[in-house]
Amino acid sequence: MDCNIWPKGVHTLLLLVAVVLFFSCADTLESEQVVYTNDFSDADLTGFENGRFIIFENDTIVGYYHNEELAVNLTGLPAHNLLKVTLEILIHDSWDGNTSDGVSGPDQWFFGVDNEEVFRTTFSNTPCESTYCLYQSYPDTFSKTNKPKTGATQTNMPGLCLFGTAPNYTTQYSISKIIEHKNSTARIYMDTDLVAENAPDPKCDESWSLAGITVEALILK
Repeated sequence: MDCNIWPKGVHTLLLLVAVVLFFSCADTLESEQVVYTNDFSDADLTGFENGRFIIFENDTIVGYYHNEELAVNLTGLPAHNLLKVTLEILIHDSWDGNTSDGVSGPDQWFFGVDNEEVFRTTFSNTPCESTYCLYQSYPDTFSKTNKPKTGATQTNMPGLCLFGTAPNYTTQYSISKIIEHKNSTARIYMDTDLVAENAPDPKCDESWSLAGITVEALILK
């Protein structure tokens, strides 16, 4: 099929594929502009709500959270009709994925923009054997089924609290979504619905952190 699409300034094939799938073949990506990026190396939390720093693996990150909302407010956005939000998140300790017993799971993470939830999924940090495996939803939405750590960008980091001395109990993911958006302001929020009824310290049992965020404004015509 000849869609006759001529994107300008697209940095990744993944972005092009996402835009093509999201919109019709007659649409053209006119421009993209990074409007916000932060890896927290400058210890800057301007615009953040409930932001706090920790040091993990010698890096400054924002964390750590257990059923607490973290948000960043952006203002003065240029003209656009799409936002691409990329989040680098760290999943710490004993996440139990899709477990549905109401005691140890399911362990859900989600984010949204303004008042609209964009993506909800689960993660699992448990070992997966032929006789025992706690599956996760990521990279799909909850409640799809995938093996623990599917789609991770890094898996060999130690835990943060409960498994702070054990290898492979922090997993890093890069989550990128494109959404329709036109306003000059945006509030990007992240949160969890974690279940840890059997843990004396739920926050130590399972938590997450933010290692980086990038927001791009796109114009598609």
